[in-house]
Amino acid sequence: MSETPSHPNRAPCADIVLYDGVCGFCDGVVQWLLAHDAEETLTFAALQGETASALRERHSEIPEAIDTFVFVERRGETERVWLRSAALFRLFAGLPAPWRWFARLRVFPRALTDRAYDAFARRRYRWFGQLATCPVPSPEVRSRFLP
Repeated sequence: MSETPSHPNRAPCADIVLYDGVCGFCDGVVQWLLAHDAEETLTFAALQGETASALRERHSEIPEAIDTFVFVERRGETERVWLRSAALFRLFAGLPAPWRWFARLRVFPRALTDRAYDAFARRRYRWFGQLATCPVPSPEVRSRFLP
């Protein structure tokens, strides 16, 4: 996790979920989040895209590998980056009940939760498939996706 000022000319905006744009499971999670983020506090960007590249320039801990879930909290001029299981717990904490209750799992040691995360990430293509291309969002939600 790191905290740095965001770009000075950029207006504060919604939190960003970086996800693997060709992962079948990840696409399903994004669709689920769109349905459960009633206040529309989240925006989305593929780890393979321009937004992720720009964030990597500001936050060196965001890996090039596309097997890491990244959650970027944006508060005014500050961006805070969360990775892997910590990103999931932070994301769930901002959702309405009962989903926010999953954030309580952060009481487990990060070494344990990240190990479980990594084991799942290694198998996600095998279990949920890989998409040929990043899906194009529907017109209703297109504004919530970043390049």
